Amino acid sequence: MEKNNNKAVIKYNRWGYIFLIPFVVTYVIFQLIPLCSTIYNSFFENYRSGLTQIGPNFVGLENYKALLSGGELLGYLKNTLIMWVLGFVPQIFFSLLLGAWFSDPALRLKCQRFFKTVIYLPNLIMASAFAMLFFTLFADSGPVNDILVGLGIISKPYQFMIHVGSVRGLVAFMNFIMWFGNTTILLLAGMLGIDSSLYEAAEVDGASATQIFYRITLPLLKPILLYVMVTSLIGGLQMFDVPQILTNGNGDPMRSAMTMIMYLNKHLYSKNYGMGGALSVLLFFVTGVLSIIIFKTMNQPEKEAK
Repeated sequence: MEKNNNKAVIKYNRWGYIFLIPFVVTYVIFQLIPLCSTIYNSFFENYRSGLTQIGPNFVGLENYKALLSGGELLGYLKNTLIMWVLGFVPQIFFSLLLGAWFSDPALRLKCQRFFKTVIYLPNLIMASAFAMLFFTLFADSGPVNDILVGLGIISKPYQFMIHVGSVRGLVAFMNFIMWFGNTTILLLAGMLGIDSSLYEAAEVDGASATQIFYRITLPLLKPILLYVMVTSLIGGLQMFDVPQILTNGNGDPMRSAMTMIMYLNKHLYSKNYGMGGALSVLLFFVTGVLSIIIFKTMNQPEKEAK
């Protein structure tokens, strides 16, 4: 009898493996093989000089040494993290605020579906179209300068594209506008999943709204907050289209808006596959290390209140 049951279980489990085949094949072809190929190419000198193809010649870790010895890589990593932080901090703040408002039954906000749709709409717009829109709005002769000059706030048009702070601020602001709606929906889903009896018990005990938020909502939102932070970090390190279009691919002024992926794109555009592969591998490790740091920080046990 037991043998028949075991055979039935094995036969039943076989369908699970069959349904996994398309995912495994897709992963191997489009992710695992390119990843292994990138790591392999990073150990070779392989680029084009004019019409002459140099390599591929095995050079070991020379590509990594060339990237790490110069200050460019760390500078571009710093640019990327600065613009990500400038966009992510207000994003998480407003997402938590809106999520708390929408999930609070006491407020009884009207037209919630309309507002949720509106805040999510920028996420559906292509980043390239968004960047072109802002490039036009904040041009020297754009509408923003016309309004500021017309109101007498400034005497002459402000050149947004030649100042480090304004360029970084525009990139961060665009990323905030595009993604805070998606973050709001995720955090709102987590808040709605919290047992309402916890809030009722806290109110009976005399807890204030602030205490309820910090003692109940935030701790129970940790898994979703962790997911949002890690995915946002990965997206931030892959920041490309917005600064690429806004700065015409140069990262100016003074390469202050040049990101890691823009730097990688320059190597690939010049067909320097060895350096491009090494930079991709380094970016992979940087992403992994920062993700682990966030994971460890978010999962630290809370100290008991005395």
